Amino acid sequence: MTKVLFLCVHNSARSQMAEAFLKKYAGDRFEVESAGLEPGTLNPYVVRAMAESGIDISGNPTKSAFDLFKAGRSFQIVIAVCSKEAQERCPVFPGLAERHHWPFDDPSAMKGGDEEIMAGVRRVRDQIEAAVKDFIASH
Repeated sequence: MTKVLFLCVHNSARSQMAEAFLKKYAGDRFEVESAGLEPGTLNPYVVRAMAESGIDISGNPTKSAFDLFKAGRSFQIVIAVCSKEAQERCPVFPGLAERHHWPFDDPSAMKGGDEEIMAGVRRVRDQIEAAVKDFIASH
């Protein structure tokens, strides 16, 4: 199976969503993980948005890209899902991997009331789901 790693800064939202969608749609073809440069805690809006899609990520741990590297883990494909604005902080996983950058807005930076934030998170969730489906079709 092809090993895929999704990276973002905190492993709390975008990379978690991408990992969950790839597992859902092609978990039989890809071994997939996600990690972050500075692991945080799961974004509660993202947990809610994924639950609306029938995927429970509420128990997922956040992982450090550095810990994966120290453990000697390797991946054939590394996909960074950081926003264009945060690209300079987006982690780079060393090794001879096929690399992609899928810039998505950061759910943790969304402002407004509960419904406004959820609308933004749903938009990002749907964009990530579409990108994952495109990725599966091309691999």
